[in-house]
Amino acid sequence: MSNPITRPTRRETFRLGLAATAALATIPDWATPALAQGEVDVPFTDIPATFNPGNPTATTRLLDIRKIDGLVTPREQFFAINHFNRPEIDGAAHRVKFTGLLNKPTEFSLADLKAMKPVEVVAGYECSGNSGRAMQGLSSNGRWTGVRLSDLLKKVGVQPSAREVVFFGTDRGKEDVVFRQQTFKIEQQFGRSMTLEHAMKQPLLAYALNGEPLAREQGFPVRLVMPGWYGVANVKWLAEVHLQEDRYLGNYQARWYRSLRGTGGTGEETDPQTHWVENEVTHMRVKSVIARVRKSGNLHQVMGFVLNDGTPLKSVEVQIDGGAWQSATLDKTTDKANSQYSWKLFTYRWEGATPGPHTLVARATEITGAVQPTTAELSRKKTFLEDNSQFPRKLTIA
Repeated sequence: MSNPITRPTRRETFRLGLAATAALATIPDWATPALAQGEVDVPFTDIPATFNPGNPTATTRLLDIRKIDGLVTPREQFFAINHFNRPEIDGAAHRVKFTGLLNKPTEFSLADLKAMKPVEVVAGYECSGNSGRAMQGLSSNGRWTGVRLSDLLKKVGVQPSAREVVFFGTDRGKEDVVFRQQTFKIEQQFGRSMTLEHAMKQPLLAYALNGEPLAREQGFPVRLVMPGWYGVANVKWLAEVHLQEDRYLGNYQARWYRSLRGTGGTGEETDPQTHWVENEVTHMRVKSVIARVRKSGNLHQVMGFVLNDGTPLKSVEVQIDGGAWQSATLDKTTDKANSQYSWKLFTYRWEGATPGPHTLVARATEITGAVQPTTAELSRKKTFLEDNSQFPRKLTIA
């Protein structure tokens, strides 16, 4: 789904007012050009000294958003995070089991899945814990290839009593399961669930990213891709798809991943007029992020991306030093890479930038009227997940 606003092509978007080069003709349709002659990146001054995206750990790899140079994140840069281990799996021997309320419980090998008609989905997502603390680096956008979950469910036959679809990963570890005054240390597989209604829509059992097999940290050999939902729902190292009637209450479904928000009243915890609501983490909330600023002569180009659940965007705006909000230009390219669920790139032509320090911030608005909030407007949200607040960036013009 493309945005309804008329906008330039991606090349015009990322080259507007900047020096063009003959090399553009060799760039693939889904790519955006690298720095042209005479262009330089203006460094941000808000990067913590401890920020080191080029040094991944056993559980986390951050995307350095300052290096975003195209709609699709390169496979080797795609962010990764996990709670348990990153299992090493024999792709030839691995099977994804379909169990529970099915007419024909079945196992699918990687070869079985690849023999079916492939589906390609371009989808971007972020960890629900992504925020300015990680310099928004727990986010990426990829071209996924696999098989639609709905096709597999139709093949095995869903019984009428099935209501819930549970996805279990091969990764496992010990969890503290608290019941009143008791705590049990239980080893479990990672698990998430969704309703059957959602499962029959857009989920994909993916085995490739950007045309290459999934890497280990990306969930090799098979993972779930749930476009429009936060990363936790995109279960990696998929081992089992289980259908049941009752709600699933696993640790990463019902306990760790929920938001607590206050509505009404003053927002004070003791105010009886404030109603506190807990929700599970599912659909992404609209967020825009300024990722780069490029300089060519006296012109500066502000670049960034928008993530949300696939709802069409009304606008993206940029504010400089607390001034008036100015319209940014959204990428309108209609090739397969710019899909309903991909992140959306934007640029803003910054003219007349004066020497000295500056603060830049972006905000996105959906056609539903939902506006990306400020940090103050999120003050009634007590949990740190789903932080889609505006993200001010600081830099100095020489």
